[in-house]
Amino acid sequence: MGTHRLLQRDVRFKRLGLLIIDEEHRFGVMQKERLKKLRTQLDVLSLSATPIPRTLHMAVGGIRDMSVIQTPPEERQPIKTYVTADDDELVGEAITRELQRGGQVYYVHNRVRTIQKAAERIRRLVPKARVAVGHGQMGEDELANVMVDFESAKHDVLVCTTIIESGLDIPNVNTILVERSDRFGLAQLYQLRGRVGRSGRRAYAYFLYDPRRSLTEQADKRLDVISGLHELGQGFKIALRDLEIRGAGNLLGTEQHGAIAAVGFEMYLQMLQGAVAKMRSGSEETAVGDVLSTTEMNLDLPLDHFIPRSYIRDEKLRLGAYRQLAGTEDEQELDSILRSLEDRYGPGPAQLDNLAYSLRVKLRGQRMGLRGVVGDGHDIVIRVDPQRFLDVEELSRRLPGRFTVAPNRLKMRRQGEGWQQDLLRLLDEMAELYEAARTVVAAQGH
Repeated sequence: MGTHRLLQRDVRFKRLGLLIIDEEHRFGVMQKERLKKLRTQLDVLSLSATPIPRTLHMAVGGIRDMSVIQTPPEERQPIKTYVTADDDELVGEAITRELQRGGQVYYVHNRVRTIQKAAERIRRLVPKARVAVGHGQMGEDELANVMVDFESAKHDVLVCTTIIESGLDIPNVNTILVERSDRFGLAQLYQLRGRVGRSGRRAYAYFLYDPRRSLTEQADKRLDVISGLHELGQGFKIALRDLEIRGAGNLLGTEQHGAIAAVGFEMYLQMLQGAVAKMRSGSEETAVGDVLSTTEMNLDLPLDHFIPRSYIRDEKLRLGAYRQLAGTEDEQELDSILRSLEDRYGPGPAQLDNLAYSLRVKLRGQRMGLRGVVGDGHDIVIRVDPQRFLDVEELSRRLPGRFTVAPNRLKMRRQGEGWQQDLLRLLDEMAELYEAARTVVAAQGH
């Protein structure tokens, strides 16, 4: 058992057979691969409440096995979570309420340079509170004394950085306030929230943002996710949403997230599964060739397309349904899977209908070698392969006034609720013209 020190090159193992990585999200790819290189036969068990997107995607794609523990400790209560603007009155009231019931408070301010100002603010808002400061740049003995005194209830409020993110278990601390929470990652927010509520008492988490600053789109999504999940054992769901927001990362490189937007999640998953299946069968060269020859198509329609938890409650079964749907090769197979889901779980909700529609668009687009079908404001932009001939004049005669032409792309205006059928009709007409052009080229070749 050890820290990152075990990863140093001067540490040698005699017969390393099992590697257990706790809090796996705190390690980089290079660090995790370092020990695996020491022996070819090494079993690895990774533990994390919030696995990074790359690791989770490897499990979803079948490269790693996955087990989910969702049962919370006995008598553990869900943590009341609030995402709200930073306000003196709110901060003072939250701290005062916790102190009145004999508890203690974490106040997270992740800037060492200004942490003393944050502590002064707390002293001003709650004069009776005994406030201590703790951060990673303090001397080792000084920090240890602060933490021991805080655990002994000699301090009421600990103003600190993210050094408390994991490993702390102080049952008497049941309120946490996180300043500028929009700067934190989703896994960090979840881990910080987990520092409270570690006894049978009701705990409160306040994620504060500066109302004078506009949030980025991703920060807004992260805070929306963390505010909507109050139940215990939600780390796996948090990780899934993190995967959706940030992307899956580079499975053959060191990036732990991203790189999924170029092809779309469903297409990325299908490419990965095809490669994994063929490599397992021993035909590595064929697998790589197939992946490289697969048409890259970015699909991003303005629809809520997913399988709701209320429809398939079990996480593994829901992921299995996603894998089946993403792996379909034609619309007949898609219809068969949808009928199977309806027989098993009942009529599908609107979100599942939207997912099925998106997959139909993807399948038709892939057959034509389209580069993308993307929502852009009130338009749907269809990016075509510049190397393939499309008779735009004939398409305009068939669908007058339904689209505009730009270099290597068509733009269709979304009008009313019928735009989805309009898009399918446009794709069908394009497919006919592509086929006609291919037939002419083949005839000329003879």
